[in-house]
Amino acid sequence: MPHLDALVATLTDRLRHPLPGHAAHAEMAPFPARATEETLSIERNEGRPAATLILLYPDTDAEAHFVLTVRHAGLRDHAGQVSLPGGRLEAEESPEEAARREAFEEVGVAPEAVSLIGRLTPIYIPPSRFSVWPIVASTPERPPFVAQETEVAAVLDVPVADVLDPARRGRSMREAPLGRFDVPYFDLAGREVWGATAMMLAEFAALARS
Repeated sequence: MPHLDALVATLTDRLRHPLPGHAAHAEMAPFPARATEETLSIERNEGRPAATLILLYPDTDAEAHFVLTVRHAGLRDHAGQVSLPGGRLEAEESPEEAARREAFEEVGVAPEAVSLIGRLTPIYIPPSRFSVWPIVASTPERPPFVAQETEVAAVLDVPVADVLDPARRGRSMREAPLGRFDVPYFDLAGREVWGATAMMLAEFAALARS
C-alpha cells in the first residue's frame, strides 16, 4: 500500500509532465468507442464548469486513503451514484477554490487543511453537460468527515491501494436510454464506481503507479 508522503511526492513530480489524459479515461469509459478527444475535451464541448476533489489522507499506519461519497437519491444530476466531492464553479471561482468549497459543504473538510497537489486532465461529461477539473490534494491527517444530509447519503473511506489493484476492476450491465450496456467499474468500499468518477480515478491511478 502506498504511504501518503511517498504518494504525494510521486504525484507532485508526475503532474509536472504531460498527463495520460483521455487515453486513461477510455480505460473506464462506459462507451469506449466514444471516449475520444472529440467527445471528452472541454475545449471542443461547451459545458458547465465544475470541479471534483481527490483528497488524500493517511490512515493510522500512514497509508494513503481518499474519500468518495454516495450522492443523495433526490439530486438532479447523478442521483445515487458514487462520486468524488465536487460541484459547479461559482462566479470568479477557480477549480481549486470550488473543489475546496464543495468538500467543505459536502463532507465537512476545512478548506485551510487542504494542501493542493495539482490538476488532472479536465473532462467533459455529456449526460450532465459538465466540464470537470479533477483536483488532487492532501491533508496531514484523516479529516472528521461530516456528510451534508441533503446531498450526501454516505461517506466512503477508500485505500488508494484499492484503486491501483487490477483485481478491483470489473464489468456489469447497466440500463441506459438506448438499451443495456456492459460498462467497466472499480469495486471500492463495496460499491461499483463507474462513469465519469471511474474515468477520473483511472487517470489518477496511472499517475500514482508511475
